[in-house]
Amino acid sequence: MHRDVIIVGGGHNGLTCAAYLAATGLKVTVLERRGVVGGAALTEEFHPGFRNSVASYTVSLLNPKVVADLELARHGLKVVERKMANFLPLDGDHFFVGEGRTKSEVARFSARDAERFDDYGNRLDAIADVLRELVLQTPPNLVEGGLGEAIPELLKSAVLGRKLSRLNLTAKRDLLALFSQSAGDWLDGWFEGAPIKAAYGFDGVVGNYASPYTPGSAYVLLHHVFGEVNGKKGAWGHAIGGMGAISQAMAACCRERGVEIRTGAAVAEVLTEKGRATGVVTASGDVLKARAVVSNLHPQLLFQTLVDPGVQPADFVERIARYRSGSGTFRMNVALSELPRFTVAPGPGDHMTGGIIIAPSLAYMERAYDDARAHGWSKEPIVEVLIPSTLDDSLAPAGQHVASLFCQHVAPELPDGRSWDDHRDEVADLMIATVDKHAPGFAKSVLGRQVLSPLDLERTFGLVNGDIMHGRLSFDQLFSARPVLGAGDYRTPIKGLYQCGAGTHPGGGVTGAPGHNAAREILKDVRRRRV
Repeated sequence: MHRDVIIVGGGHNGLTCAAYLAATGLKVTVLERRGVVGGAALTEEFHPGFRNSVASYTVSLLNPKVVADLELARHGLKVVERKMANFLPLDGDHFFVGEGRTKSEVARFSARDAERFDDYGNRLDAIADVLRELVLQTPPNLVEGGLGEAIPELLKSAVLGRKLSRLNLTAKRDLLALFSQSAGDWLDGWFEGAPIKAAYGFDGVVGNYASPYTPGSAYVLLHHVFGEVNGKKGAWGHAIGGMGAISQAMAACCRERGVEIRTGAAVAEVLTEKGRATGVVTASGDVLKARAVVSNLHPQLLFQTLVDPGVQPADFVERIARYRSGSGTFRMNVALSELPRFTVAPGPGDHMTGGIIIAPSLAYMERAYDDARAHGWSKEPIVEVLIPSTLDDSLAPAGQHVASLFCQHVAPELPDGRSWDDHRDEVADLMIATVDKHAPGFAKSVLGRQVLSPLDLERTFGLVNGDIMHGRLSFDQLFSARPVLGAGDYRTPIKGLYQCGAGTHPGGGVTGAPGHNAAREILKDVRRRRV
């Protein structure tokens, strides 16, 4: 069989890349190790009658161009907006975040903060607009010079140049601060009230094993605010049927465009001849040849397990070994007999459709991180509860519910040589007890649960050290330096071998942007007969 491209890994970015390539007439085969495509964007039944998004759990960063180009709505995807963005249970009070509500909530805690609130939003939106332009740009692939040269060159690109020219000096200063400061320092400079700083600061630690006062966490905050739902900037939503509805719609698009999708087809080796990728060998021993091979895997899985180190430059091998991963994430799904009743807001209300964040202050988040570093997990963890069945009655039996628990902070690797296999249930019990403190009866309402430690996330989804971002979003692992300086444009040191996963720009989240961008670069090389 003649094939032009083999894509290793059927996660959402691999499917996105495949769909774009096939649209031009290329013959594309996607090989997925597991029995179903979707990677971490997957919906499964985890308890009889209860279905939920297994790993990734909410929609915002999915790029609207990808949604349109792949005609995902026509292929069955429907996304609904949360009725409220976030709800923070506090000691004897609550804090709501949502359109038309947040400012009045801020005013309850600080009149000064309420006066600054609109200016904060406007200035952050200006930077978020730049980031929206950035996600679909290919970083300059500098092979000489340092990272300090990469960022100026990137900002000189035509699209970004026009965007930046419209920013005033204040916005440019904000941009610099957000790329270098901690989320805590950034927010402390704006607000005095703990609840608003906690609500926004959560975005700086979610999927980021760090204190909110770790330098660079302000960018992680920014990374989580550039999304949109159904054309509404900054909104968060739910895919009807769970996150698997996204990947299934992508797979339907791929098949319509002629992509061959093979599941249960793990790749054991990327074949190379004379420094060029020529195909793959599957775990079952099948040899498949192609003009190009594209990896949707974590960079370390690709270069340390599938590609002969002898064909990689020595410094590249060293840099990949140093690539840092570990998001401090512990993921749970629970089947509930009833909707939780939070002491400070017991009614069913719109707040039950949002992200319920148990982390009342930046100080609480900092203690959680310090505790996890010392002991392996925080004794007072950060827990975000999302109850998608409040928006989607297809996920649970009538009158019952499913909840996602996205928990921080836990150590990617436990100290003293301990294994997550021995402590998984102990920590799961702690997470449920943490919610139960704010919603008495929650623990008793749990009918069943699915628990994924960092080790489980690595085993199941190939998320090295449980890192949901395929690598930390630190300054030295962004843009042209993601994953390694000199290989930031989706190409690799091996001709004909490309990357399209979240270990490339712009990083993690269910965006489709890496797949989109990689396909564009591959097609350039096809037209120039470089592959």
